[in-house]
Order: sequence, then structure tokens, then C-alpha cells
Amino acid sequence: MKKITYAPLVAWLLLLGSNSSQAQQADTVAIRFSKYLTADGMKKNLTILASDEYEGRETGQKGQKMTAQYITNYYKDLGIPPINTLKEGYQQTYPLAVFNPPELKLSIAKKAYNQTTDYYSWANITGDTDIMVTDIEFCGYGINTQVYNDYDKVDVKNKAVMILNGEPYRADGKSIISQTLEASPWATNMRSKQAEAKKQGIKYLFVVDTNIAGSYARQERRLKHNRMAIDDGTAMDYPFIIYISKQMADEILTSSKQTTTSISNKVSSTAKPIHFPVKTNIELNLKQGKQKVSAENVMAYIEGTDLKNEVLVLSAHYDHLGIQDGKVYNGADDDGSGTVAIMQLAKAFQEAKKQGKGARRSLLFLNVSGEEKGLLGSEYYTDHPVFELSKTVCDLNIDMIGRQDEKYKNNANYVYLIGSDKLSSQLHQISEQANKTYTNLQLDYTYNDEKDPNRFYYRSDHYNFAKNNVPVIFYFNGMHDDYHQPTDDVEKIDFAKMEKISKLVFYTAWKLANQTERIKVDSSKK
Repeated sequence: MKKITYAPLVAWLLLLGSNSSQAQQADTVAIRFSKYLTADGMKKNLTILASDEYEGRETGQKGQKMTAQYITNYYKDLGIPPINTLKEGYQQTYPLAVFNPPELKLSIAKKAYNQTTDYYSWANITGDTDIMVTDIEFCGYGINTQVYNDYDKVDVKNKAVMILNGEPYRADGKSIISQTLEASPWATNMRSKQAEAKKQGIKYLFVVDTNIAGSYARQERRLKHNRMAIDDGTAMDYPFIIYISKQMADEILTSSKQTTTSISNKVSSTAKPIHFPVKTNIELNLKQGKQKVSAENVMAYIEGTDLKNEVLVLSAHYDHLGIQDGKVYNGADDDGSGTVAIMQLAKAFQEAKKQGKGARRSLLFLNVSGEEKGLLGSEYYTDHPVFELSKTVCDLNIDMIGRQDEKYKNNANYVYLIGSDKLSSQLHQISEQANKTYTNLQLDYTYNDEKDPNRFYYRSDHYNFAKNNVPVIFYFNGMHDDYHQPTDDVEKIDFAKMEKISKLVFYTAWKLANQTERIKVDSSKK
């Protein structure tokens, strides 16, 4: 008689049980509707939107308007009902001011300085303006926190203020703000200081930049082109910001008998803010024109069932850089890829609704414009939400998922995730589980690191939700040589890759939209 060995059989049964358990975790209904996310469907739409006919989709221009109408018609054709308060039921129109590149002349005590090598500005004043500043308040680093406050017991409303860039550090190398070796957002995100200056009512803000030439070189292209701002009155609430060199700052500080170096050294040793008034003689001559335009956010709303008062947002920006020097910047990856993915996601969830399997929570598919101009469309939406932000569960934002970066040039099976754990640990867990169960992509969190110098967390539309305490995930494929170049064309897009990443977004959204408990905001890494 042949001897029977049971060990392999037991192992096989255990493996079968494990696979069955994994299969039971998968939602067969979700799998069924994920099949509406197809590479062919995304290719069809992107081939049109990233064509020269759409003129690079620049905000406020013909191509952007054409794109808004194309997306609107797509949602209509899906049978998604209109939102009564919106233009055509799908478009949120918002006003924009277009500022010409400023011509700024600046002198201190009659000594003229050079724009680009000594100073530069993002001006938001229009017309021909002569400004004389005779009194300026020095306010340290322009930071306001519970542990350190440069504006404590000082009134700067409608005044000129000078601050240092960066943040103060102790002698041991630790930030006075974060109290660790890591920089705080006050040093890594200038918007924090700008927002605080606006809050304080500052009229003119002089920011001391220790590498003024390098900063100008990095931003030269933007500084030489028109700049946009939302034209609802709030743009003028921001101070007139001028970045100046250390040498110029020390010239302004002459009457105080202090220098930027002596001040930073004193703050470092005492861990206490320094502020004082300074007499000066700064003359500014500004010439800048302004035009008014408008742009549209396009959205489709699929109402939920028993939890319909809560809303899950899926977003992407559809604008790009337009036509420059006669070349069309088609932006197939940035962010045509995200745009058509959102459109296909709407199709999948609408099919589920039609077939009686609609999500419990409501879904808002939000295609915003103005991202390339400073996250303007998403800023306008979060400032003027169609659905209350307090009832917004999450924003899943897609910005560039159609290409591969240098790190993954031989591996398309990846995606960078940013922000998933910043506000909600539950969101991060749901995302991880969705990938493990369905898509098995390599999830790379490199750019989620606060120390990463690229600061991508602050550079796409999800951030306007995050700063309003709405949890977010940002899906991203990394940078490539065609980023912001006229060569970012549809022929270079990997649609199979896009399909797989879109399915990860779908499965994550499906879970968020259907689980009984809303995810909790239990972290504060924003």
C-alpha cells in the first residue's frame, strides 16, 4: 500500500481557505461597476481634450471654455441630473482678475535698486501708483503660533511691515516653532505667512530673501507672464508683497542700528520674537494693468441614498498653460489624465445608480480650472461650496497619472500617494486595504514626507480641502521631462496604467461612500 502524506494536503487547504477569505473581502458589486473604467474610454476623451483644437485649455481663454462645455455635455449624456443653482446645471462660474507683469521701481533714501537682482514682486495693485513708505514695522519672521508670535502686542493694520523668510532656530538646530529638527510649514510654505499678513491687515509686506537672485531665477517665467487672482474683492485684501535682498533690508534697518543677522542671532539665543518700528525712506513706482475674465468649475452630482447629506468629492483640474510662443501646451498628463479619469469615475458610479446599486453617500465629481494659476478654481469652490464643507467626507484628487517618472521608468505598476494620513488615519487604512484587495499597485509615499523639498502636498487642488479640515488623497505619477512643456502629448500616455490607478480611486471611493461610519478626522499633519 502506498504511504499517504497529509502535510501537503493540509497546506493546500490552508491556502485555499486564505484565498477564499481574501475573495470574501472583495465587493463583487464594486468589481462589477469598476469595469466601466476603461483605458479606451479615457483615451477617447483625452485624445480630444489634449488636441491642438483645445488650445492648451488656459484658464479664462477659449480652450478652457471649450473644455468646460465638453465635460458638461459628457455629464449630461450620462444622464446625471443638473444642479439647479449652477449655469447649465453643471458649471460654477467665478470672476478672475488678470494682472500684467508689474513694472516696479524701488529706491531707498534715493538710492535705486535693480528689479530681479535686488527685489521682485507679486503686485496686486492696478494702474500707475507712486508709494512712499516712511515708517515700517519690523516683525521678526511674520509667524503667529501659540509658542511664538511675531505679531503679539503690535498693531500692523494698514501698515508697512518687514519680515525675514524662513523661521527661527535654536543653537541646537531645533526649530523654535516645531521644536524639532524639522522645518515647520511657516518655513516651507510661504502661503502661511501671506495668509497671516492678510489676517493682520498689513498693507505692504517686505520679505527678506537671503537668495533673491536664485528665487527670482526659479520663478522668472511666472513673473514675466500675466498673473491671475480671484476677483471677488479678496485679492486686494492681500498685502502688496515685495521680496528684497538682505542688503536692502540692512539698509532699511540702518536707523535701528541693527542688521538682519544680529536680529536672527538674538531670536535664536532667546527664543523670543523681536519687533520694533523703523524710520525709512522707501519710494515705489508701480505700473500694472488689469483685465477681467471668468472661468468655470464643472461638476456632476450623483445623489446618495440613506446617507445622501454627506458628500464625497472626486477632483481634478482640466486647465493647462495655453499657447506660448506659438506652441500649444496640450497638458495630456497634467492634468488631462486626471480630468478624463474623473469623467470615467462618474460614469461608473452613475451606472451603479441606474442599476439600483447607487452609493449611500452623495458623490461630487469636480473638474476645476485655474489650478495652474494658483489653485484658483478649487479655492473658489471651497470658499463658495455648493455642498457644505462640514458635510464633505473626503476629497480624492487626481493630478497626473498617465506617465512614469525616472524612478519607475521600467515599472508602470505604481502610484505616489500624498496626504492620505494627514487628517484621517482611517482614510489611509481604507486606501491601503483597497489596493491590497483589488489593484496591488506599489504605493509610494516619498512625496508625503514633510521634509520632501518638492512640497507637492501644497501644490494641487486637494490642498484647499485639506486646509478646511477635509481629509484628502492626492494620486500622482511623479515628474517627467515633458512636465509643463509643449511635448506633454497624448501619444505618450500609458492608458493601461491610468485605468489601474483609476480603479484604485474607484474602490477607495466605493468604500468611503458606502460604509456606515463616516471617516474621522483624527490627525493634524496638514
